[in-house]
Amino acid sequence: MRYLYSAMWFAAGLILIFRLGRENRIFYIAGTFFLFLGGWWLAFAAGAANLFAGVWGWVYRIITAAALVIFCFAYYKETQKKKAEETGGKPGEDE
Repeated sequence: MRYLYSAMWFAAGLILIFRLGRENRIFYIAGTFFLFLGGWWLAFAAGAANLFAGVWGWVYRIITAAALVIFCFAYYKETQKKKAEETGGKPGEDE
């Protein structure tokens, strides 16, 4: 089952990079993150060490939290840009 998770993360990363990357650059970063997740799960499945506990677990959590912050910031910027385009103002301006 662990290999299935790894394959799922790799597939999601490749789809984000090659299909959605042309729409917005953030998908390249998201795809890379999903490829990282695929590699992490593959290493967890192939190895005897538990990569989700101890120091490696904290490394995984920190990288995932950093990615989440980057993706939330990109989403916020994109929604502000779309809102500004609809209203005809500059991004970040209040009406």
